[in-house]
Amino acid sequence: MLPQEQEQPLLLNPTIDSDKGETAYESTEKVQIIGVDEAEEHDSGDYTKIPPFSWKKLWLFTGPGFLMSIAFLDPGNLEGDLQAGAIAGYSLLWLLFWATVMGLLVQLLSARLGVATGRHLAELCRDEYPRWAMLLLWVMAELALIGADIQEVIGSAIALKILSNGVLPLWSGVVITALDCFVFLFLENYGVRKLEALFAILIATMALSFAWMFGETKPSGVELLLGILIPKLNSKTIQQAVGVVGCIIMPHNVFLHSALVQSREIDHHKVGRVREALNYYSIESGVALAVSFIINLFVTTVFAKEFYGTEQANNIGLANAGQYLQEKYGGGLFPILYIWAIGLLAAGQSSTITGTYAGQFIMGGFLNLRLKKWMRALITRSCAIIPTLIVALVFDSSDDTLDVLNEWLNILQSVQIPFALIPLLCLVSKEEVMGVFKIGPVLKVVSWLVAALVIVINGYLLLEFFSSEGSGLLFTCVVSAFTAAYIVFIGYLIFRGITFSHWVVQAKRFAQRN
Repeated sequence: MLPQEQEQPLLLNPTIDSDKGETAYESTEKVQIIGVDEAEEHDSGDYTKIPPFSWKKLWLFTGPGFLMSIAFLDPGNLEGDLQAGAIAGYSLLWLLFWATVMGLLVQLLSARLGVATGRHLAELCRDEYPRWAMLLLWVMAELALIGADIQEVIGSAIALKILSNGVLPLWSGVVITALDCFVFLFLENYGVRKLEALFAILIATMALSFAWMFGETKPSGVELLLGILIPKLNSKTIQQAVGVVGCIIMPHNVFLHSALVQSREIDHHKVGRVREALNYYSIESGVALAVSFIINLFVTTVFAKEFYGTEQANNIGLANAGQYLQEKYGGGLFPILYIWAIGLLAAGQSSTITGTYAGQFIMGGFLNLRLKKWMRALITRSCAIIPTLIVALVFDSSDDTLDVLNEWLNILQSVQIPFALIPLLCLVSKEEVMGVFKIGPVLKVVSWLVAALVIVINGYLLLEFFSSEGSGLLFTCVVSAFTAAYIVFIGYLIFRGITFSHWVVQAKRFAQRN
């Protein structure tokens, strides 16, 4: 253990006990961890000691990671899965696995930030950056959230349209989904554990539905295993490969996880207790993303088995995927069309709730709003539902136009990724923010390499997309101006993080010499 930890048991972070303004959870809302399975423990004065492992504590810490994992299972990800399977077969399963691992690393850093500081990413960005940069980061986060929310709500609306045999048009499914979200969020009034139980049911519904589809189609186990173990990539599947990686890391989810971990009441003044919480959250998040990987695997392999190499492969999307499966398998005990729709509905409903949840934390954290949660939910839902209704009315007539819209929404979210990742990595690397829980040099290098890889991959996606959309003078000028401003702002965020840390180190050295 580091010497300063023995001498200074309190975290080296002044924000824990300061006036935080808006908070993710009130103390009365939090799940109590302090004192659980510690009746026999005596206060030895060693604040760095980590208590022995407890299954009861692991159960109490279980929840935030599964809410976070919903972003890996939203309708946008499901569409990426089915298109990767239909166009690339089993060849991108290895990339799906490693993309999930990279996503886990980012989410663990987000949880680390929230646990160690007692504040979430949006709150810390409000204090860390000048007002102009903070407001720009907030706008970017809101745009990413709106883009994700449109995909999620549209996915739910498509599922409702299928289950109603077309009686419910797309716009009515959007309205129903919007109202459902408030009903589900009402459960939070009965405790955060009730809301987490709801998500467990929705994830189980997805797992059961897509596992049923997997059993019906019987994909090749050998090809599945080879697809996971042997990396394959060629020019024909590069776009799907980029989509697989791009869909895994969602900007709003980085903000969300740093807030969700604060739903547990732990003793921040004892280093050992904070390390204990981080250990339990690491286990829980790892299990949650393992479940999400298996569900994504089911979807990818089902469409790889049935549509790889076929004429339909390039035309499959969320709206027609169930119908294509139905044509292949017919009725059966329970029509596969409805099994697909149930899984899609669970994915859409759960992701819209987490999207609203994330919106509350993002708006409240950046703007320091001290509004009641239902009012913040109303504001954030309105920001997303109004454009979603417009989209539903305009694009309801054609599956092709919905697929084009989905491409634009993926681009919108890809653009925003650096504005969540870079602030996160800068903050978790700073001792003045994280105290003794700042990440070490090896983890820092690995994290920045992962961030750079994700940003470069999404940059490639942006370049390919805009080069194929048009080449007129006005279009080129607008895109060039946007790209220049985009790169400058990313450079500013990186440079500020590096120079700030450098000057802090120099100041400490000067103080020690004098």
